[in-house]
Amino acid sequence: MTTLATERFDEVLRRHLKYLPAGEPLAPDADLRSLGLDSMAAVDLLFDIEDSFDIVLPDEALVEQTFTTPAALRGVLDELGQDGGAS
Repeated sequence: MTTLATERFDEVLRRHLKYLPAGEPLAPDADLRSLGLDSMAAVDLLFDIEDSFDIVLPDEALVEQTFTTPAALRGVLDELGQDGGAS
């Protein structure tokens, strides 16, 4: 992901992490569940990512592992070759 796409990814992700204080860094290996990403929030995040990046995540990507950390989720987007249109 380009820098711009990474910033946009972080912005989208942060909207769904109710326990992450504003301005606190989001580590690539942060446990998203402990930051408030429950199953309902994960569904909302999925829709938000698809809308924000104009993509559709394949069914194979819709597994718990995808939503464990920011790095795992970014990895799925990278595999799809998505950079949010910022390249």
